[in-house]
Amino acid sequence: MCGDNVYMITVEEAQERIQESKLYECRVIEEAISRSNSYILAEPVIAPINMPPFRQAAMDGYAIHIQEKNRYKVVGEIKAGDAEHPILKKGEAVRIFTGAAVPDTANAVIIQEKVEVIESGILIKDDLIVPQMNIRPQGEQVKRGEVALDKGTKLTPAAIGFLTALGITKASIFKKPSIAILTTGNELVSAGNPLKYGEIYESNSSMLWSALNSLGYNDISIHKIKDNYKETVEELKTIIKSHQMVIITGGISVGDYDFVGKSLKELDVKEIFYKVKQKPGKPLFFGKKGATLIYALPGNPAAALSCFYVYVQQSLAKISGNHLFKNDIQEAVLSETYIKKGTRAQFLKAIVENGNVKILEGQSSAMLQTFAIANALVYVKESQTRLDKGALVSIIKLPV
Repeated sequence: MCGDNVYMITVEEAQERIQESKLYECRVIEEAISRSNSYILAEPVIAPINMPPFRQAAMDGYAIHIQEKNRYKVVGEIKAGDAEHPILKKGEAVRIFTGAAVPDTANAVIIQEKVEVIESGILIKDDLIVPQMNIRPQGEQVKRGEVALDKGTKLTPAAIGFLTALGITKASIFKKPSIAILTTGNELVSAGNPLKYGEIYESNSSMLWSALNSLGYNDISIHKIKDNYKETVEELKTIIKSHQMVIITGGISVGDYDFVGKSLKELDVKEIFYKVKQKPGKPLFFGKKGATLIYALPGNPAAALSCFYVYVQQSLAKISGNHLFKNDIQEAVLSETYIKKGTRAQFLKAIVENGNVKILEGQSSAMLQTFAIANALVYVKESQTRLDKGALVSIIKLPV
């Protein structure tokens, strides 16, 4: 494992191995709906009430008991929240407002723009009156006892609003994994400290922490080590035991001071794949030990971030209960011809706007400035050598 083996699997093979892997699924917890944004439901949520719970006015206007004439006597008013329930005879109406309960004896709501107020009541100016118009039926969204949201649903702000409207305060969700980020390298210095010649500021930990946090993961610890074999083994041994996922950057290639691969081997980490025929991010490792998933990403920042979006977030989604997650792959029209160099598949930083995509300059795996303004990755397959202007190309939308 992680030696000089020149064999590389394809991007598609790597994706398949992630999907086919039997991964640890986080435990189920009960959590307040208000604190469950971006979590996945572990059980179906059953509606405890009808939604809406009563026949509801969809517009401001007049609730009427339909008759042949278009003149109606107004006998009252109902606003949202009122508990009044008047009985209307044919030809009678009540002033009503959006969201208010419609009396059982009313069979249409006429919007106020189509009504003329006269001394004896109202005159409806529109001859077309359809029974039940502008009335939301009781249980239109969901009926009591039905499944409101199924297991596996991601709790978005809309989902949280919907469940709260049903009076639900708690739900069973999959607990998100604890994640460790480990950066390696003698040359790395924390920002805020002076740089000596040959040193660079370490940015991968803050970059990956931000990527994880933006996806709703917050149980994250950051660890930093130098290029030392014994230290690498000991640190990995500790964090693998205490986290559900470990993300390593740097030290996974085959240089004299790349100790991550050797350390993973010593710790009996099961390799699922190592080295993918892609650019950037060829020296990518994915494996597991017990219930813990381990990703070793390249040290170059742009390569590490590309691998995170293409691979790591899939595994995270899966162990967080989101088994249906797939990268947001779309098609866009290429604005300029692109000639691919080399035989590996490529992920190119790009900007997508109005269905058109522009591949950016500065595609080096060490460059983040281009990544900072990109909102997509253009995927160029192994078999493709040229992408012509105007062609439809595959893109992976990035979270922005």
